[in-house]
Amino acid sequence: MRKKITKAVFPVAGLGTRFLPATKASPKEMLPIVDKPLIQYAVEEAVAAGATELIFIIGRNKRSIPDHFDMSFELEATLQAGKKFEVLKQIQNILPKNVSCIYIRQAEALGLGHAVLLAKSVVGDDPFSVILADDLIDAEKPAMQQMVELFGLQGASILGVEDVDPSETASYGIVDAKEVSPNVLELHGIVEKPQPDEAPSNLAVVGRYILTPEIFECLENVKPGKGGEIQLTDGIAALMEKQRILAYRFDGKRYDCGSKLGYVKANVEFSMKHDEIGEEFSQYLRDLIK
Repeated sequence: MRKKITKAVFPVAGLGTRFLPATKASPKEMLPIVDKPLIQYAVEEAVAAGATELIFIIGRNKRSIPDHFDMSFELEATLQAGKKFEVLKQIQNILPKNVSCIYIRQAEALGLGHAVLLAKSVVGDDPFSVILADDLIDAEKPAMQQMVELFGLQGASILGVEDVDPSETASYGIVDAKEVSPNVLELHGIVEKPQPDEAPSNLAVVGRYILTPEIFECLENVKPGKGGEIQLTDGIAALMEKQRILAYRFDGKRYDCGSKLGYVKANVEFSMKHDEIGEEFSQYLRDLIK
């Protein structure tokens, strides 16, 4: 019987330099999409996929992330006194009662692979998911839930992928893979940020992974690259020599909220379908473009 994916890793130690000065004192993962921070969307996706242990790899100036998922007695008392029960309910239900949070400090920014490796002591011998909050995915069935269901059938590490414009390959890890069933491909190679004329495809890895615990040994043996960073891509390439790895074209729309334009697009489109402001905001946009 295959183990269930109950542990999710969130690498959130980055400095968010592309959003300065907004991220000078506040984590980029706490930037809101309408009225919820990016990290909450990521956590909700993990929980919907069955995660009960959330492992955050944090750095300096990230205290607002633990604070967000902790109880706030003063705020709750104020809302209670003001009879703002609907908002109070939202605050109290940010995390289900059966879900726990673990925070691990990444003292130096030594790459995504290093951040994942720091979770080893908590993950142990279990398969686990990795979710990058920068990549916000809007899907009827959450993208990670789709991948967990595929893992239940295949029992192999899975990379979430999508087709990108060939001119953009230098911004992503690009896979060399062969389709074995609709939207499921077997990985034969992976290249970190290749130029378009050197890319094996235009199929890009985005911020969703399911990894078997053998990835930790691979990451421990990876040769650090520029700036002493350990790349997750290199660890996955090493794991591929030992195990079958799949790539999965998830069903959903991804917003690159690590870029200003992607972040603004997400806010606009999520605002248009927001229960509270969607209709009024959509009318505002229609009036604006007349």
